[in-house]
Parts: sequence; structure tokens; C-alpha cells
Amino acid sequence: MDNAPRIQAKIVAEAANGPLTAEASEHLHERGVLVLPDAFINAGGVTVSYFEWLKNLQHIRFGRMEKRFEEKAARSILNAIEHATGSSFSEGEINAFARGADEIDLVNSGLEETMIKAYNEIREVKQHHEGIDLRTAAMVSAINKIAAVYKHRGLFP
Repeated sequence: MDNAPRIQAKIVAEAANGPLTAEASEHLHERGVLVLPDAFINAGGVTVSYFEWLKNLQHIRFGRMEKRFEEKAARSILNAIEHATGSSFSEGEINAFARGADEIDLVNSGLEETMIKAYNEIREVKQHHEGIDLRTAAMVSAINKIAAVYKHRGLFP
């Protein structure tokens, strides 16, 4: 809390586990500072670890099956464009456009999709509960998900 009044940023991303006290978080929220909670910010690393775990379970690297298919499909599209326009692409352009997704492309795409979806869910909860911060919205979202699973499994009426 000693540092909170001196923070001049409009957005604070908590990159550690619980770096703000509840009092400091409330103070920043009242000042209109957007605090991205640690549970959300750190979810990226957890998500990529999950992808790695899935990959290890399957004993196959991501993209291995799709890469050649994507390259062939893209080359077919480029050939059709060349045929329709009467112009041609350079080999460098073809290679750049027709490159199939590598493992890092797939991981980054999956991470981006996961983080965008998570943020949108948190933001939606925040919009439905006026005055709460993103940390509280993230916790409400998580508790709602747990309750839905419990209800689905018959553990909660």
C-alpha cells in the first residue's frame, strides 16, 4: 500500500503471484487504474505448459499432420490466382504465403485464442457486476465454472 499512491500508470499487469495487497488493489481501482490480475497474466505460462503436456501425451509434435496439407492448399490458391490474373508470384512470395504452420505458430495461436476468450469472460462478468475490479471478476468467473461442473456432475443442486 505504501507504493500504490505513487503509481502513475493507467494499467498495471501483475506479473507475480499476489504482488498487490487487497488494500493497494482497492486504492488503484478507486483511482481508475486498470489492474490485470496475476491469475490472468500468469495463465499464459500455464496454458502453454498444458499444450506441452498434451503434445507429450500424444507423442506427436503439433502441426505435423496439418503442415503439408496447409502448404498444398495455399499453393493451389496461389496457382489459381496466377491463372486468373495472368501474373505470377516470385518463389519467395510463394514460400512466404504457402508456408504451413510450425509448432510455434500453432502454440501461439492457441495461446492467443485462450487468453482472448478468458479476458472476454472476465470482462463480461465485470460488466454484469458494477463496480468490481478484474481480479474479483476473474474469481467470480472461476467460481461460476466450478459450480457449473459440480451441478453437471450432480454434486450441487
